[in-house]
Amino acid sequence: MKRILVTGGCGFIGSNFIRHELATYPELSIINLDKLTYAGNPENLADLANDPALAARYEFARGDICDREFLTGLLQPGGIDAVVHFAAESHVDRSILDSGPFVQTNIVGTQVLLDCCRQAGISRYVQVSTDEVYGSLGDDGKFTEETPLAPNSPYSASKTAADLLVRAYFHTFGFPAVTTRCSNNYGPYQFPEKLIPLFISNASQDQPLPVYGTGLNVRDWIHVLDHCRGIDAALRRGTPGEVYNFGGDCELTNLDLTYSLLEALGKPKTLIKYVADRPGHDHRYAIDATKAKRELDWEPQVTFREGLKQTVEWYQANTDWIARIKSGEYLSYYERQYGARL
Repeated sequence: MKRILVTGGCGFIGSNFIRHELATYPELSIINLDKLTYAGNPENLADLANDPALAARYEFARGDICDREFLTGLLQPGGIDAVVHFAAESHVDRSILDSGPFVQTNIVGTQVLLDCCRQAGISRYVQVSTDEVYGSLGDDGKFTEETPLAPNSPYSASKTAADLLVRAYFHTFGFPAVTTRCSNNYGPYQFPEKLIPLFISNASQDQPLPVYGTGLNVRDWIHVLDHCRGIDAALRRGTPGEVYNFGGDCELTNLDLTYSLLEALGKPKTLIKYVADRPGHDHRYAIDATKAKRELDWEPQVTFREGLKQTVEWYQANTDWIARIKSGEYLSYYERQYGARL
């Protein structure tokens, strides 16, 4: 595998995946296709330009996965070996306010991308999905790849629809697709509307931490680099047509996670502010990653204790990065660098 296209590579997980691939495979080159919506932060990969060896193997293409003509030009037959599809609207709260962009990007965009990949003869495709497509768990059990899909938010419904399109393209056309589903990620470069970076930022400034409902909803947490290693394993060793779950074997209530963050930051619990619960808030997610461990020789390597420590330290050392996002300044990066109007 010499050249891959990564969609949504300026986002949190996509940018970490690109860094991992470039560092792990010196023969690999990557095209990063990103529309640069609000959560696509070009600064996440800006430092690659400072390393000539990495810069020579990295190319940015600004475009929309819903733009069939653009994708057709980008995906020339024989030019790209594989596609890893991250590009998606991903914030549940935003999907509750307006599901339109989620339907357009996550469903229509995936359908257009699949068609263009088929036309170009792409030999490998990875659909990066989420455990939220499985719905909500009670206090027992875990999600397996055989768990029925039962999404409960507009976001997870749009990801479910995309996953089913990928499944249909494999069964109808023999399209060489693999789907991955992962639990909650944390780590560097996560957009600060998400829980961990938001709470680190707020607590650092002695601002309230808004906890939904009772704070007893449970999530399984995995470090983003462990997730990226899993996606890479699925890309290189996964069986077409199969689904692989990745989880960190680390279940925490939102309240316990908040306590851990406050302890790491040396801040009081009085910063916690309970707010009205999210509509349709799933009670619990938990991943059974047995299949990925068995078939892909994958294991999570970063303990939550160490990963959270590293994550807190990263955000504390990159307060300017968060400030530029909150002010909106980050959106002007490519305009300043290349004269591209955003």
